[in-house]
Amino acid sequence: MNQTAAQWVEGNFRNPHFPDGSVSQKGGAFDFEKDGFAIAKGVVPEAQRLRLNEVLGDPEGAGARGLLAVPEVRALARCEAVMALVARHLGSDARPVRAIFFDKTQSSNWLVPWHQDLTIAVTGRVETPGFGPWSVKHGIPHVQPPSAWLERMLALRLHLDDCDGSNGALRLIPGSHRLGRLGPDQIALCRAACTEVVCEAAAGDVLLMRPLLLHASSKSVSGRRRRVLHIEYCSGSLPEGLAWHECA
Repeated sequence: MNQTAAQWVEGNFRNPHFPDGSVSQKGGAFDFEKDGFAIAKGVVPEAQRLRLNEVLGDPEGAGARGLLAVPEVRALARCEAVMALVARHLGSDARPVRAIFFDKTQSSNWLVPWHQDLTIAVTGRVETPGFGPWSVKHGIPHVQPPSAWLERMLALRLHLDDCDGSNGALRLIPGSHRLGRLGPDQIALCRAACTEVVCEAAAGDVLLMRPLLLHASSKSVSGRRRRVLHIEYCSGSLPEGLAWHECA
């Protein structure tokens, strides 16, 4: 990491309000633009959550993808309460472009190392300036767009269960999205200099986060289920020739 970035990390992550090590975020306020994430409480009522649980069911493995084709998921992604949260940060032309269901259980339990969300899912490979490298995940073409494109996106994570450190809550480094795209050595340096936040949430709460925000999650140690519906939004259209793999 160059000297300017290293100084930025040192100056912005040594937060005197946090003790050393991991801290739980219990209702404290975070600023979306500065910290790269925020929590909205009680966005989705119980009846709608129960219906989503019924529709999403018990997937094989860690979850399911391509869920904007599911009417209940598409309706949630476009509902007034959710779109109001999204429009506050992306503008009124934002739209959902991907939905993924994560289901962490005793039999399907995993950890995710520190990373940024760098790829988007598209219908096919079309060589486009600034877009790359390409990959294929679950049979779907993915590509890394320029950082400027990622800055036009956010992820909305609806918690379908109460979530804390014991059942694999997301761990975040506030403000790390402002460092831009990071390589492995830079991520390690950032981890060493920073204090993480454990994103505790109740069922029905929504986490909004920027793709470039460094995040991770641990395995569940409680045996409690942790279901999350992850919906990505983007403002504007992709360059000519590229199209979202799913869009609502």
